[in-house]
Amino acid sequence: MTTFLVSAQDSVATSSLQASMSNNQQQIGSLTNAFSEDQYSWRPAEGIRSVSEAILHTAQANYFLASKLGFMPPEDVDLMSMEKITGKDKVIETLNKSFVFVLDKLGQINPDDYGKEVDLGFTKLNTLATMMVVLNHTGEHKGQLIAYARSIGVTPPWSN
Repeated sequence: MTTFLVSAQDSVATSSLQASMSNNQQQIGSLTNAFSEDQYSWRPAEGIRSVSEAILHTAQANYFLASKLGFMPPEDVDLMSMEKITGKDKVIETLNKSFVFVLDKLGQINPDDYGKEVDLGFTKLNTLATMMVVLNHTGEHKGQLIAYARSIGVTPPWSN
């Protein structure tokens, strides 16, 4: 009975994380489409990421955090130059591919490994907590992009 309950809880944890990530993907995706091509270069101040750079940072982090969970990015993904990608369509494509990748990889994690230590470089967490960092990070930058959008007159599509 205990094994069944733990298994059910693990399944709920994985499916809940994936559902929340999918929601972030959908909302960030619709917001990235709401910005015009010209607005992609907007930044709130000198030295702060532009709209495009914030989107690409989110994609980059999806791959980076997945790599810390043991899933190397595809060979055609260059993390070191990702934030240099230009053009609205390319930026959106890069973001979408990162979400497809990270969602797939989160679903491949065995719940038996949730307690294993993951060294993120700046802290050590267990696997489940690291999966939550992926979710939290995308949520953080969704909020950043909402603030950017509101600052330049773009309404997030889901809040009309």
